[in-house]
Amino acid sequence: MELLTPGTGLIIWQLIVFVGLFFLLSKLAWKPIISSLKERETSIQEALSTAEKARLEMAQLKSDNEKLLKEAREERDVILRQAREASNRLKEDAQLEAKKSADKIIEEARAAINIEKQAALKEVRIQVAMFSLEVAEKLMKKNLSDDKAQKELVESYVKEIKAN
Repeated sequence: MELLTPGTGLIIWQLIVFVGLFFLLSKLAWKPIISSLKERETSIQEALSTAEKARLEMAQLKSDNEKLLKEAREERDVILRQAREASNRLKEDAQLEAKKSADKIIEEARAAINIEKQAALKEVRIQVAMFSLEVAEKLMKKNLSDDKAQKELVESYVKEIKAN
């Protein structure tokens, strides 16, 4: 068991070496290690802060994007509604104009038909009058050729005049 228990001199030398090594490390290596750890902690903190800012910015951009999309959809709907209304107005105006034009054409056709009808009636009256005159002339020639017929005709005219 002696081999397992160290001697007093060995313990003192180990203590002196440990204290010397601790002093040497604290003077030479401890500050760079601590500063390196602080730099690492600072860079990690900055990276986390930057990531949080980027996340917030992305959320803001997403919100702005959704807002813009909503506005664009609303504007699209307004434009489509206005286009439909304009189309319907144009359609109604075109139908109204076509109806007015058709009514005007019908009215002009009726007027032309009436003018033609009046002209045709006038022509027919003239022809009837001409035929009547010709017939009357022929009858008169035939009837007036004899004296008795002339007297009867004159008497009938006189009676007619007296009746009126």
